[in-house]
Amino acid sequence: MASVAAVTLVVAVIRWLAALWWVVVVAAVLVGLAGAGWLPLRRDRAHWREARARGLRYAIAQLDALQHQEFEQAMRELMRRDGCRDGCRDGCRDAARVGGRGDLGADVKATDPFGRRWVIQCKHRRDGERGSAVGTPDLQVLNGTARPVHLTDVAVMVTNGRITAPARDFAEQQRLHLVDRRSLACWAAGSQPLWELLRALPPPRGPSAPA
Repeated sequence: MASVAAVTLVVAVIRWLAALWWVVVVAAVLVGLAGAGWLPLRRDRAHWREARARGLRYAIAQLDALQHQEFEQAMRELMRRDGCRDGCRDGCRDAARVGGRGDLGADVKATDPFGRRWVIQCKHRRDGERGSAVGTPDLQVLNGTARPVHLTDVAVMVTNGRITAPARDFAEQQRLHLVDRRSLACWAAGSQPLWELLRALPPPRGPSAPA
């Protein structure tokens, strides 16, 4: 009886479709139109996000007003912006804020469009230049973990404040890169990506790949 009922149902459906074939056609057309409209909308939204990233700007006063975690997030967004502007769809899309307890000297990690792995340590100073200067001990933490632990190619210290002269000497000796208040203002304003502002970077690795 179950088999007879199933066959009867199938026959009834076929007859209904044969009688109302135009309903099926209309439904198919509507689904097609909906799909055709959804794909461009998704593409437009992606283009809008990329355009917004390329246009990201910060004034130094805005960065001063941030909390430390917000400052780290802003550095991540700037790395993503630079990757978008360089026209590489994968460039810096993996930029991530990893700062927090036990971060081992890494607040932001990213891969640039040239395949180089970056580790950025952030030192935010609420009082800007009037705040305490970044010293050699801060850089020693970064130097001790950037390459052996994070396997980075480019180790960067970023601050909206000052950096002491001994710290600058230590950074040069250890091939660490410094972004002080002046450099940060230039980078955040969007004139150049960070890899064009820093000197003596390692050569490109090749196409960008997640760190």
